[in-house]
Amino acid sequence: MKYLIADVGGTNTRCAISNAATSLQNIRTFSNGDFASLTTLLKSYLDSLHPDHRPNRGVLAVAAPIRNDTVKMINIDWQFSSSQLQAQLELQHFDILNDFEALANGLTKLHGDALLQVGSGEILVDKPKAVIGPGTGLGVATLVPVNGAWKAISGEGGHVTLAASDDREAMIIAQIRERFGHCSAERLISGPGLSLLHSALHGCETRDAAEIALLAESGNPEAEQSFEMFFRLLGTVAANLALTAGAFGGVYIGGGIIPRHTEKFAASGFRRRFCAKGRYGNYLESIPTFLITAEHPTLTGLVAYTQNLDD
Repeated sequence: MKYLIADVGGTNTRCAISNAATSLQNIRTFSNGDFASLTTLLKSYLDSLHPDHRPNRGVLAVAAPIRNDTVKMINIDWQFSSSQLQAQLELQHFDILNDFEALANGLTKLHGDALLQVGSGEILVDKPKAVIGPGTGLGVATLVPVNGAWKAISGEGGHVTLAASDDREAMIIAQIRERFGHCSAERLISGPGLSLLHSALHGCETRDAAEIALLAESGNPEAEQSFEMFFRLLGTVAANLALTAGAFGGVYIGGGIIPRHTEKFAASGFRRRFCAKGRYGNYLESIPTFLITAEHPTLTGLVAYTQNLDD
């Protein structure tokens, strides 16, 4: 059984073919801006394959809420019908998952060099796991044990109201709230959010997140301060997620931004902020946090999902 699997983000889409014999084949990454629609992107990928590699099933991870047949993406102006897309791609079976739901499906497959633990704590077997990660947006999902198996639960936790932990954060959040009417976690903890955070923090013109990253790597103090606040805010939201989910199986950091800054993240105030919950500090100290360092973790989650379909 051959599957088209694709991780459809707000900026890029990664495609591959999966079957029972080999986990991933024909991995390619596309820039969404080069295509008018998801349909044209996926058709372009399928048309590039040798006929022997063409799949008859498909499972997609999409950076969007998945509620019904119509999928409207948040951070790119793409909207499509799941049933129409299946017909256009000529697939016999077709599933669409939220992108972090797909990532959560792969958490039990990530071990060793695929993870970097940040801070203390130990995984408790058969306890809920949670995943969160900034990229074009801020994704959130949980993985819970159900009758001896694992069930991924998607949501839109990236849009919870962002809370301040000190006066400086309160000032920044107040600025953002005045401008937009609401300051969600994603508003500041994402690629566009880093640009907004840097501008608000230093009273400067808006810079692209990639430019801020380059400045931080070169030792620019203002860019380093922006990243430090970014990491700490992520620690706040990740801790709230851990408390809500009872994530004694660990909290896992994914997305496209943090893995590019592994050393800065590990040395940052993320873990201190994660544990800074007053009388529940010891509770959170016991929960391990991991940075996902695997190259294609969402595709790994989709492969795990297809294996469950074939069982």
